[in-house]
Amino acid sequence: MNRLLLIILLLAAGLSSCKKGYDVVAEVRAQGVIDEKIITDYIDANGLTTAAKRIDTTGVFYIVIAPGEGNDLFTNSTRVTVDFTGRILTSGKEFSKSNDFHPSFALGEVIRGWQLGIPQIKKGGTVRLLVPSRYAYGPYDQTDLGLPKNSVLDFDIKLLDVTN
Repeated sequence: MNRLLLIILLLAAGLSSCKKGYDVVAEVRAQGVIDEKIITDYIDANGLTTAAKRIDTTGVFYIVIAPGEGNDLFTNSTRVTVDFTGRILTSGKEFSKSNDFHPSFALGEVIRGWQLGIPQIKKGGTVRLLVPSRYAYGPYDQTDLGLPKNSVLDFDIKLLDVTN
């Protein structure tokens, strides 16, 4: 009986400490507005307004540096081999780079910003992606990369190979 009472008390204490009114959707929308302003201010300040294109309503922007060649069909299982550099847009701090190693990924395994942006070019092409946090790592710190939560990212990606 004492154990049951203790469990009930612990459960009640745990439930009473929960945040009331926490709205995940509202938080994501609010961060989306912040990210959108960061990206559009960056585009305006750097004279990229004619070059930068938005992918639908996602807030992901891309700039085709070189379109590449071919008729590549992209699916989630398409393997892409890339040369890339990733930076935090607000600080310019580089957090990842492929260097001499050119990783190969199934497109469905990478962040959503890459899934949307890489198909904008063909094999041999280069694209720059400006990715809002919700299409990258969202509200989660990536300590192994040195990324704080809600980081807006800037990638230069060269598509070296495409395999379906």
